[in-house]
Amino acid sequence: MSDTATSGVKQGFQLKSASVSMTALELYYFDDSEFEEVLRDKISQAPGFFKDIPLIISLEKYQGLDSELDFFKMIGTCRRNHIHVIGVRGGTDDQRRLARGAALALLPGNGQRDRTHEAEQAAAAADEAEAAVVAASTSAAGDPPPAKIISQPVRSGQQIHAPEGDLVILAPVQAGAEVLAAGNIHVYGPLRGRALAGIHGAESARVFCQSLEAELVSIAGHYKISEDLQDNGWKSAVQIQLRDDLLVVTPLDKA
Repeated sequence: MSDTATSGVKQGFQLKSASVSMTALELYYFDDSEFEEVLRDKISQAPGFFKDIPLIISLEKYQGLDSELDFFKMIGTCRRNHIHVIGVRGGTDDQRRLARGAALALLPGNGQRDRTHEAEQAAAAADEAEAAVVAASTSAAGDPPPAKIISQPVRSGQQIHAPEGDLVILAPVQAGAEVLAAGNIHVYGPLRGRALAGIHGAESARVFCQSLEAELVSIAGHYKISEDLQDNGWKSAVQIQLRDDLLVVTPLDKA
């Protein structure tokens, strides 16, 4: 160990786990010119949301040939449009080899895991089993996961994250702000920023707000942007829930 480490001098950095909201581009096939055209069309629908976001390319439903996958072109196209590709999810061994050659991170797909991580999976399964026992005993005792309560306005550029349970905000969520929760999100004021409920896949999660003016609302990865939300319940008190993979907006007085 170095003298610096043993002398109590603070290290230059620490590694910590972090929850980061990311968008996945689910790729079915790749055509360079069409890719950029469609990407620009999507960005034009919500330019504030897509600017400088991290992006994962999902290959789980990709149906083209491996030789068609030019990750360098995809990265360049996204970068020209202020989107940053950081990794790929799923894919075959050859596709992942190409992604690695483009300096992209490799993430396991929803229906697969790398064989090299089997030992880690076993350990994770044991941890999950133990957590399930703890959760069951907690549920039996009648103690739901605690809600995170925020009493101050959530301002532009802020991110509020509730990794367990619900998130309750007793003030407005301003445009450019982002609120995330494992469970439901309750906003007792205007919701003008982005709200992502059920971030760990809970499709029963809901978003409640006193005035729907959101840039984006997402439940378990299914989302609607501002233009789609304005068709129903805009600037009124609503709840938003997931039904048959579609987000449904319902006025609170009719819920």
